[in-house]
Amino acid sequence: MAMKFKKGDKVIVTTGRDKGQAGSILKMLRDENRAIVQGVNMVKHHQKQTQTDEGGIISKEASIHLSNLMHVDPTDGKPTRVGFKILEDGRKVRFAKRSGEVIDG
Repeated sequence: MAMKFKKGDKVIVTTGRDKGQAGSILKMLRDENRAIVQGVNMVKHHQKQTQTDEGGIISKEASIHLSNLMHVDPTDGKPTRVGFKILEDGRKVRFAKRSGEVIDG
């Protein structure tokens, strides 16, 4: 089955501690069905000092499961499901089921 999420997609969190927060996908972890979303699921990480980096407690994004994410509709900014369709020129694209708007450029 084709992957509905890609790096750079605008998504919104549907469940959990960060419900309602939106951001773009920074990294996809396909093997684990997880993604790292900008500004979502922030955790504190104790980092040891190195020659290049300062030590201390830093905040960084942790991964979140794909089942807890939904795409943001390009027209009204609300969560939407995603479908696939083939255009006249033969390209397979993702589209928002809420508005019918094409998500891929």
